[in-house]
Amino acid sequence: FALTSVPRSCGHSCTMVNFTIPMLRAIMDRPKQIRNMSVIAHVDHGKSTLTDSLVAAAGIIAMATAGDQRLTDTRADEAERGITIKSTGISLYNEISQEEISDDRMPKDSEGREFLINLIDSPGHVDFSAEVTAALRITDGALVVVDSIDGVSVQTETVLRQALAERIKPVLAINKLDRGFLELQLDSESMYSNFTKHVENVNVTISTYHDSAMGEDLQVYPEKGTVAFSAGLHGWAFTIPQFARIYAKKFGVSVDKMTERLWGENYFVAAEKKWSSESEASHRAFNMFILDPIGKVIQCCMNDQMDKLQKMLTSLNVTMKKDDLELRAKPLMKRVMQAWLPAHKALLEMMICHLPSPHAAQRYRAELLYTGPADDATCSGIRNCDPNAPLCLYVSKMVPGADKGRFIAFGRVFSGTITSGVKVRIMGPNYVPGQKGDLNIKSIQRIVIFMGRRQDPVESVPVGNTCGMVGVDQFLVKTGTICSAEDAFPMKDMKFSVSPVVRCAVEPKNPQDLPKLVEGLKRLAKSDPMVIITIEESGEHIVAGAGELHMEICLKDLQDDFMNGAPLKISDPVVSYRETVT
Repeated sequence: FALTSVPRSCGHSCTMVNFTIPMLRAIMDRPKQIRNMSVIAHVDHGKSTLTDSLVAAAGIIAMATAGDQRLTDTRADEAERGITIKSTGISLYNEISQEEISDDRMPKDSEGREFLINLIDSPGHVDFSAEVTAALRITDGALVVVDSIDGVSVQTETVLRQALAERIKPVLAINKLDRGFLELQLDSESMYSNFTKHVENVNVTISTYHDSAMGEDLQVYPEKGTVAFSAGLHGWAFTIPQFARIYAKKFGVSVDKMTERLWGENYFVAAEKKWSSESEASHRAFNMFILDPIGKVIQCCMNDQMDKLQKMLTSLNVTMKKDDLELRAKPLMKRVMQAWLPAHKALLEMMICHLPSPHAAQRYRAELLYTGPADDATCSGIRNCDPNAPLCLYVSKMVPGADKGRFIAFGRVFSGTITSGVKVRIMGPNYVPGQKGDLNIKSIQRIVIFMGRRQDPVESVPVGNTCGMVGVDQFLVKTGTICSAEDAFPMKDMKFSVSPVVRCAVEPKNPQDLPKLVEGLKRLAKSDPMVIITIEESGEHIVAGAGELHMEICLKDLQDDFMNGAPLKISDPVVSYRETVT
């Protein structure tokens, strides 16, 4: 059952990680070593591509294919259209070496160097923002990806606002740097001014919507290491503290001092060997010490200046394999940049040092998520992240299982431990405490961990982790709470930022397919957090979705997957007209 990993070589910079399910299960018991995070961004800003570098770092796919493979796009139509439609969960186990994060920079509450990262890659289209909400509910941190050329777009703000409403801590990745170097051939100063603009825009959104209950300042700062600069397609990234550690030795100053100098209005005049706070743009420390060397390496690769490149690599002490050095142009650039500035190092450091563990995050999220009194056993179990407290688990979405028509409930344990075969209370969204409506007391058949395209069964899952449950789909439609204590209240329902307004009427071409349609619509309602299915007085079946793309995907799923290809008659989409805002 061990995950086989492709042996790969990128010199001395990374070890081969080969983790087994028992190792993963062992680390799940240490909530301080877990990071639950989602990747959010505007459409086509490079979320799935960037996620690939992290997946490759854990040894699940080969480094050479990272960026092209997009492992988290699991459906055929996702690969075909090049967009993410459903959010996908994947658990990654990483051991961090002393070189990557030294002891003094490790998070204060961490116990050891192994970390488990439960990552959820979410879609960027407005139509699928319900998927983003579902992903955000069960994570504690968010990696916001922004295109370095396009900047902060409409959807970036929407998803960031959703994240802050759920009390989730953001970190920023400015992606697609390779476009600036290759496609647009920008000079360093204009790239720097683009970056400052994007960071400011993100911070404006954060300061507008942030929740004071979270205490600390949530804004992102490049000099504090909460902003990474990356090129997901070529698998390289860096943070300013990373470069500061290289230069601090050279200049003989402390790393913190160097970090501050590498961003903002700090200039180094080489002729006088002096730092000053004003000078011409070409002397700006960020341009001079970070962007120019990267630009030079990229130029040497693209122009086949091998001798020059060899010298540079020696001075950076990057060792490359012979086969890699025989490549030319872009493939060569990708290998060189991956060996020098591997993306996973920068991103992992940012996640581990700056995103909260469930242990820290559930303190301030407990009262926001739980509808009951703040002092009952379940709520204090959520607050203290206690594996022995009464069970409380929130199911945020249903994932289609391997068997036709069955679903795996995907959610996160907020308190206690969930074990297969134990009877639990399954509360639907309409459950009212003290009444029997929308409540089922049943046992859970199996529990699985999600690994992108496949699921691996485990006996139990403790607090702070995400997991899938088999056999719950008969009792829940889309979302719900699973508890063990009789006096437990359900978790708050999710608020979506879009509402289903586009409506289509569906009917089968052959009347004898009507029972198939009714059954198919039930399954469709389960598979998507947003779709609403109603029956009009005239007997028409109406499917309502968030937009045309959303409707198209839903109806395709209905016809191909849930009805085994029975032909349907679908009316034109209609947007209902209302007199007032309801």
